[in-house]
Amino acid sequence: MSLFETIFERKSNLFTIITLSIIAIVSVPIIFPHILHPGHFLHISLHIGELILAVFIGILSIIAYYRMRTKRLLLTMSAFSIFIAVAVVNLIESVWSSYFYVGELSLLEISHILIFGTIGMLALGAFRND
Repeated sequence: MSLFETIFERKSNLFTIITLSIIAIVSVPIIFPHILHPGHFLHISLHIGELILAVFIGILSIIAYYRMRTKRLLLTMSAFSIFIAVAVVNLIESVWSSYFYVGELSLLEISHILIFGTIGMLALGAFRND
């Protein structure tokens, strides 16, 4: 068994790697500028935790889909992939809330649309008969 397979077989290893990777990626642009503002830092930490869990569950759903290859798992994998996008949008919105708009939509509205898409994909997967 290769090192790559060992990482993906043990969920604790996978979770640790995802956590350290995401913290390393967001430390300079997001964590360091807000570390001296405890209230805002805690709020941002919640969104970073949301992103870590979303990526972890997303990767687990991708692994499950590639093992089983059912349409129900495809819908679940799609839902959790959308949830990763929701976590990214929420993190960006909490750090730079007044900078990003898509047309007339704010990031908060885009987040709500993506959450609706996540719930819809999960509902389709729940009602799917494979």
